[in-house]
Amino acid sequence: MVNLLLLVLFLLLGALTGWLCIDFLPPTILKQVFSEEVFFEQWANKTDLRNLLAGLGAFFGLITGFFFQQLRKRLIGQFRTMPTDLLFSRSLGLIIGLLVANLLLAPILFLPLPKEMIFAKPFLAVLSNIFFGILGYNLAEIHGRTLLRLFNPNSTEALLIAEGILTPASAKILDSSVIIDGRINALMAYGLIEGQVIVAQSVIDELQQLADSSNNEKRSKGRRGLKLLTELRNTYGKRLVLNNTRYEGTGTDERLLQLTADTGGTLITADYNLSQVAEVKELKVMNLSELVIALRPDVQPGQKVNLKIVREGKEGNQGVAYLDDGTMVVVEGARKSIGERLDVVITGALQTSTGRMIFGRLDKGYPSNKSNKIKAS
Repeated sequence: MVNLLLLVLFLLLGALTGWLCIDFLPPTILKQVFSEEVFFEQWANKTDLRNLLAGLGAFFGLITGFFFQQLRKRLIGQFRTMPTDLLFSRSLGLIIGLLVANLLLAPILFLPLPKEMIFAKPFLAVLSNIFFGILGYNLAEIHGRTLLRLFNPNSTEALLIAEGILTPASAKILDSSVIIDGRINALMAYGLIEGQVIVAQSVIDELQQLADSSNNEKRSKGRRGLKLLTELRNTYGKRLVLNNTRYEGTGTDERLLQLTADTGGTLITADYNLSQVAEVKELKVMNLSELVIALRPDVQPGQKVNLKIVREGKEGNQGVAYLDDGTMVVVEGARKSIGERLDVVITGALQTSTGRMIFGRLDKGYPSNKSNKIKAS
C-alpha cells in the first residue's frame, strides 16, 4: 500500500511540475518556441502546451518514483540490520553535511540574478545539498565510531567491534516453545545467549490465549510461559525487548519468520517444523532440541562398550572405568575384575556440576577378556 501511494505521489508531483513550469519559462524561450506562424497557431493556446508538459512531468515523475521506491527498500533493509551506534553516527554526519550546505548557500541565494538564470538557484541548492549530505554521511561511516568512542572510552568491546575484531551479537527472537519449557532461562543465566532478546507481540498473544484456554494442559502451559517471561523481564530488564509490530500472517510461526527476516536476528525455537521452514528461507535459527541432541553423551543407555576396569568404586561391588574422552563409568559387579577389559552395557547417565557420570553393568552374555588382566597393586 505504501509503495502504491509513493508512486501516485511522484506521479502527481511530476504532473504538477510540468503544468506550472510554463509560467517560469523566460519570454525569450517562449518566443523561440512560437517563432513559426503555423506552430504558433497550433500552440497559441497555452493549455495544450501545459497538458503536454504535465504528461511529460507525470511520466518522469513515475520513473523517479520507481527508483525512489527501490532506494527506500534498500535503505530500510540496511537500517534494520545496522548497529545502533553506526546508524546514529551516519545520521549525525548527514545532518551536519546538510547544515554546511545550507550555510554556504545562504549568501548565494540572496544574490540578484537575471530572469534567464532563475533555475540556477534551485539547481545549485539541490546539487549542494546532495553533495554535502553524501560527504557527511561517508565521513561519519569512516570516522563516526571513533567520535562515539570519545563519549565512552572505557568500552573495550565497542572498540573491538569498531575495528572489526569482534562482530556485534545478533538479536535473538524467542518462540513460545522455548519460553514454556524454561530452557531459555538457563541458557541466559549461564551467558550462552548474547545480544538483545526479542519477544514478539504474536508470541505474547499466543501465551495469553493458552492461559485463557478451557483445556487444563494448555492453560498450565500458557500460565507457565507468562510466568517465565515475567521472570526474564525482571531479571534482564531492557535486554528483553517486546516487539509490538503486528505483521500480517495466518499464524504465530509466519509472523516470527517475518520478524526474523526484518531484524536479521536468530530465531530460537524447539519446534522442528518451524526450524526447517526458517532454514529453507535462509534465516538464522537455533533449534534447542537439536542442540540437546548434539550435546548428548557419545554413549546411550543399552549401548555395549568394551572398557578396562581400573579401580574400585565407592559402593560395594562397583568398579570404575573411563571412556576415551575421560568420562568416568561406574560399573556394577566389577569390583573383583580390576585390570580386566570387559564388555559393559550402559544403563544410564548423570550430569553433575563437576561433569558427566555414566553408569553400567557387566554384560553376562560375553566372557571377560582374561588376557588383558593386570594385577592390582
